[in-house]
Amino acid sequence: MMKTRYIIGFFAAFLILALMLSAGYQMTYEHVARRQTAREDTSDTQSITAEGEAVKETGEEAEEDGQEGYYLCELQGFVVVYLNDRKTIYEMTEIPVMDLPEEVQNEIASGKYVSSQEELYGFLENYSS
Repeated sequence: MMKTRYIIGFFAAFLILALMLSAGYQMTYEHVARRQTAREDTSDTQSITAEGEAVKETGEEAEEDGQEGYYLCELQGFVVVYLNDRKTIYEMTEIPVMDLPEEVQNEIASGKYVSSQEELYGFLENYSS
């Protein structure tokens, strides 16, 4: 009688553990699939590195051309940096928008403008870890 209870208990514990492992695997798989989809979706937009059009400019040259400035927006749940034309992706980050403070989430939803490269990298450093 007591032996049967132990067997049922071990079987139940094993079943619960197997269900938890399966659920964890499924969640991880879906997360990776969403990120891969986000990267594939951006292949339609102009990429700086793929097109070879991006040239590092000094601050003075960029201001003269009116090209200084970046927009932080959301793409598939992650923060993406666009050039000031809001079409050309400058950098895709691995910063989930949901991990940011609510005020910053709202700014990014409307397209947060960052005026310089120093300010951009300061923002990315603050929220990437």
